Amino acid sequence: MTHAPPSSRPSGFARVVLGPMTRVLNPLFARIAGRRHVRFVAQIHHRGRRSGRTYITPVGARRAGPFLFIPLTFGTVSDWCRNVVAAGGCTVRWNGARYATDQPEVLDAETALAAGGAAFSRLERHVLLPLMGVNTFLQLRIIDGAPW
Repeated sequence: MTHAPPSSRPSGFARVVLGPMTRVLNPLFARIAGRRHVRFVAQIHHRGRRSGRTYITPVGARRAGPFLFIPLTFGTVSDWCRNVVAAGGCTVRWNGARYATDQPEVLDAETALAAGGAAFSRLERHVLLPLMGVNTFLQLRIIDGAPW
């Protein structure tokens, strides 16, 4: 039996505090995202569902085995997340390497942290992610055989 993936909207904290900051911080994070030794932020390369345009979006990401885990700070309603899920994958630049991914799956926080939680620090798991109201993650399977 299959069930619908969890759906989430941004928390009040994300909407009120992080939303306005995103307009300022995203251009700065976009410049450093994906670079070697910058493991806290990756670049998601995705195509718009309706426009067909190519976009690059900076996101928090961690790698655990053959998967990348992305906290959905702004929930599953963010355009980049919807684009990646609709396309069935994307390209991710993380820690200086590019990864082709597929099988995007939205997971609740408990499931995601059980599967990939070791990739997140204790501070992130117990303080930062709950403070930001993160209750869903996007799990992407790495398919290109890039080095671990």
